[in-house]
Amino acid sequence: MAQSDLFQIENEIAWEHPDEKIQRQIYGYDDKIMLVKAKFEKGGVGQIHKHPHSQVTYVESGTFEMHIGDEIRIIKKGDGYYVPPEVLHDCVCLEDGLLIDVFSPLREDFI
Repeated sequence: MAQSDLFQIENEIAWEHPDEKIQRQIYGYDDKIMLVKAKFEKGGVGQIHKHPHSQVTYVESGTFEMHIGDEIRIIKKGDGYYVPPEVLHDCVCLEDGLLIDVFSPLREDFI
């Protein structure tokens, strides 16, 4: 079973660059759960996709146009959302921001 260290220190975690305007840090995880920070620059696009994981996200900062299934909402600091498994979703960053994602089970494609 893959798992992370017990503690994750922000300035010791490398930022990955999955896109020109998106960065992410992988925090704690085991085979059942994973925490990820995703930093977006204005204009960054989380491309439409789906995955077998449940996802819960908290908007730490910024403003995003979020599409989940057939619903579209503008979300900002303090908001959150849930994406059920296998539901298409994407987002567009309207104002620089940071999302805190939790996946269950872990996103093996991220490690």
